[in-house]
Amino acid sequence: MSAIATAPDTASELRVEPRGPVLWLTIEREARRNAMSHAVLAGMAQAIEAAQADRGVRAIVITGAGAKAFCAGADLQSANAFTTDYSEPIGHLARLLRVARASHVPLVARVNGACMAGGMGLLAMCDMAVAARHAVFGLPEVKVGVFPAQVLSVLQHLIPRRKLAELCLTGEPLTSAEALDYGLVNYVDDDVDAKLDWLLARLLDKSPAAIRRGLYTMKKIEAMPFEESMSFTESQIALFTLTEDAKEGQKAFQEKRPPEWKGQ
Repeated sequence: MSAIATAPDTASELRVEPRGPVLWLTIEREARRNAMSHAVLAGMAQAIEAAQADRGVRAIVITGAGAKAFCAGADLQSANAFTTDYSEPIGHLARLLRVARASHVPLVARVNGACMAGGMGLLAMCDMAVAARHAVFGLPEVKVGVFPAQVLSVLQHLIPRRKLAELCLTGEPLTSAEALDYGLVNYVDDDVDAKLDWLLARLLDKSPAAIRRGLYTMKKIEAMPFEESMSFTESQIALFTLTEDAKEGQKAFQEKRPPEWKGQ
């Protein structure tokens, strides 16, 4: 796990913790409702990027410290809440969303409390999400005179257009039940950790090679027209069958035994 590291100025605000094959990224700003700082965003992007080269990392969990907030968005108490340098064309949140988009390691959000504004971006950039029953969700940016612009890039395909417009234009929140109904999260549970463990277990016993290449394929075809998507996936399925995991999976099925994945 030596490839996973965090910058010294990030360590106090973002805990980067390997737990077996799962890398946990926990925002450690509980007093600020786990609001995002530039150090948190930079550290998270760095950790996700480094994990791509570590075959021992099978999944990445993103969460916040405590039980009150997953992430409250940008820290409005900061003088530079949204940018540190207006001459820089790529901001920290934009870079993180791009890194998450390119990740071939599944990202799972553990929504342990309030998920607001930029926190909705962290949620939306993940491939799956489990939420505590008391969690609330919202895009309150209009209440402080701004708009969830970058968040829309990762959120717009997750929930119905009219509900998205209502969230953005009114700034009013959703309950966890509503978030589940609109497809923002996969599961809601009183015991978020038990449900998370259950979901991770269903992921970790599957082929690492299929998941890695499968995520790549899913993300590639999202913006493709139908014919382009079909041409791309026709070539991809042939490559899937050439992996060691595909050969082992078929052999294990024929021999009626659990597969022994090599991840290649």
